[in-house]
Amino acid sequence: MPTTTPSTTPAAAPTRTGILLAAFGAGNEQAARALETFSARVRAVFPGVPVRWAYTSGVLRSRLAGEGKKTDSAHKALKKMWFEKYTHVVVQSLHVVPGKEFDALRRTGLELEGGKERFSRVRVGEPLLATEADVDAAARAVFAHLPAERRPDEAVLLFGHGTSHTADSRYDLLQARLDAVDPLVQVGTMDGARTLDTILAHLDGVRRVFLVPLLAVAGGHVRRDMAGRGPDSWTSRLQARGMECVPVLRGAAEYDAFAAIWIGHLRTAVAELAE
Repeated sequence: MPTTTPSTTPAAAPTRTGILLAAFGAGNEQAARALETFSARVRAVFPGVPVRWAYTSGVLRSRLAGEGKKTDSAHKALKKMWFEKYTHVVVQSLHVVPGKEFDALRRTGLELEGGKERFSRVRVGEPLLATEADVDAAARAVFAHLPAERRPDEAVLLFGHGTSHTADSRYDLLQARLDAVDPLVQVGTMDGARTLDTILAHLDGVRRVFLVPLLAVAGGHVRRDMAGRGPDSWTSRLQARGMECVPVLRGAAEYDAFAAIWIGHLRTAVAELAE
């Protein structure tokens, strides 16, 4: 009678998957609620998959710590997830362009993948304007969510962050798509090539301007630099030129069409975990 040899093949180690959403941060209650609404969208798409948050702005994390509010950097949040026995993690960026902060986020993910005290697999989801297809989708999102009360002779000025990184060119690509449909919809940025000074010529003769954030949430930059009462805010500077300004205090992540772009990148990254 043949002898049966017990199998010595070890059982596959159990996997545990989690999602880490990484945004610049939320420094006010409205922005925090907006991020929570976005995470609810994510949980609806990936039911049963735990969702965590990281803030990539060290300045904002320090300020919130001074207010007694605990937040994590991406590295700290990922280390916590490793201690909790997660094996596969997607880090989804809520940045707008693949600039310096996104580069740092991607490096953090790569540093914590493979080897001892590392995840089996980490994937980092792309930001809003990662590809030309994303730029096309973002242009459609802009027109889908224009202020309902805006008239054709009134301008819409998208308020972005901007960067010295080469990714700043994504804003120019987006502007080219917008120009093809409505040149009175303009992209401006605090830093980079498309500052307010460079786009004022496009607003000649305009009497009313809607200021709309091209940032995930309406945080401090939006409330201070876009809509603030200080002399250097975009609202104050445009008003000084005789324009009526209508600030829209709602971030891009709060709109369905923009959120769908980020979540599409998250779907891709989750799928890559299984490859």
